[in-house]
Amino acid sequence: MIYEILHNKTILITGGTGSLGRELVREVIKHDPKVVRVFDVDETEQFVFSHELKEHKNKVRFLLGDVRDRDRLIRAFEDVDIVFHTAALKHVMACEYNPFEAIKTNIIGIQNVIDAAIINNCKKIIFTSSDKAVNPSNTMGATKLLAERLMTAANYYKGKRECTFASVRFGNVMGSRGSVIPLFKQQIEVGGPVTVTDKEMTRFMMSMSRAVKLVFKSLELSNGGEVFIFKMPTIKIIDLAEVIVEELAPRYNYETNDIEIKVVGMMPGEKMYEELMTEDEATRSLEREDMFIITPLIMDELSGRTEHTYNAKKIQSKDYISKDVVPITKDEIRTILYEEELI
Repeated sequence: MIYEILHNKTILITGGTGSLGRELVREVIKHDPKVVRVFDVDETEQFVFSHELKEHKNKVRFLLGDVRDRDRLIRAFEDVDIVFHTAALKHVMACEYNPFEAIKTNIIGIQNVIDAAIINNCKKIIFTSSDKAVNPSNTMGATKLLAERLMTAANYYKGKRECTFASVRFGNVMGSRGSVIPLFKQQIEVGGPVTVTDKEMTRFMMSMSRAVKLVFKSLELSNGGEVFIFKMPTIKIIDLAEVIVEELAPRYNYETNDIEIKVVGMMPGEKMYEELMTEDEATRSLEREDMFIITPLIMDELSGRTEHTYNAKKIQSKDYISKDVVPITKDEIRTILYEEELI
């Protein structure tokens, strides 16, 4: 199914040199698109990535630009069929100290993406959001929540155009830039300490390969306005730290006991646990074996959908609050890390 959707299509990926953007580019190429446009503001990363993809140079175009620039996006979106919007300011503390910069990229930027897609009548636009959008306690989460609402609202005012806008919510993507796994590796390499916020902190975690699958599955299922959330395991951060220390300390010529795991306390805007959706969202959500689907709050112009539309049922479980889900074991964490080649 996904092959038919992507085959011979013009695909544009914003933030295309970021962790998720790169993986999406690599996977999209496998489905023989007409062309993939990699849109990003980082010229150095574009240069590096272009060399990595040199064997696909006839299929890939690198476009330098910023999602804050509406006119640049309008030109970049010409003749585009599918847009994956991954560009964002994602670091919690950076957004906390620079809130209006987060607004300009994460909110004004997504409205520019929406405008450019409507003007060019792009067929499907998928936005990658975060579980931090749920009951947000920090600036980054608040901007992601508003961005989701902007994506849903675009389906109401697109007129007769064929555009379909939907969002996907990720947990923490393992191994992505700025995530804890690369940080733990760096700390172990210099002899520690490895820093964790709290021994009881839990997080929803997903691998990069699973994140890409969620984006593709959402592309298949979306009718407009939904938020798609893959079911994913809960991990205790202290367990993750201990596993990485156990596996990597010997590689850097340390004994496991040489590496201290230090509890440093919560940073501004951090939560002890994460949620994939609110209780209110759960009342209008559907559940499949692999995911939750939050249907639009306002259905007036998006009616005609039933549980059969998504091969789903009314939500049954409460596996969307990390403190209420039994964390996976250290051995299961270890298996995931090796399967995803993260250690």
